[in-house]
Amino acid sequence: QVQLVESGGGLVQAGASLRLSCAASGRTFDSVGLGWFRQAPGKEREFVASVTGSGFIRYYADSVKGRFTIARDNAKNTVALQMNSLKPEDTAVYFCAAARGNVGLRNPTVYEYWGQGTQVTVSS
Repeated sequence: QVQLVESGGGLVQAGASLRLSCAASGRTFDSVGLGWFRQAPGKEREFVASVTGSGFIRYYADSVKGRFTIARDNAKNTVALQMNSLKPEDTAVYFCAAARGNVGLRNPTVYEYWGQGTQVTVSS
């Protein structure tokens, strides 16, 4: 059974940092993209960051570019999201996801597996 399990969420003040981790089990994902999405209350799920299977190409939403960094470790079957300079508008449930390939990694419809999410709350 394939599982993606996120960890590392929490409550922090604006300007702080958090590191989210996602551990995959049930199969390896070293040939496909991995991504992070988030969903705030009353809003649609939105793209945050993604990385290709090789780890060489990374994509970021404009709202997090320069503050967030995605990194994968194919040996450990994990993907992390380092979040710096957090803002109240970053408050959301963050989900990791594994895609079917390496194309269109900003689009949630290309993702086959999803984690349950981890809550990130940033206070002002």
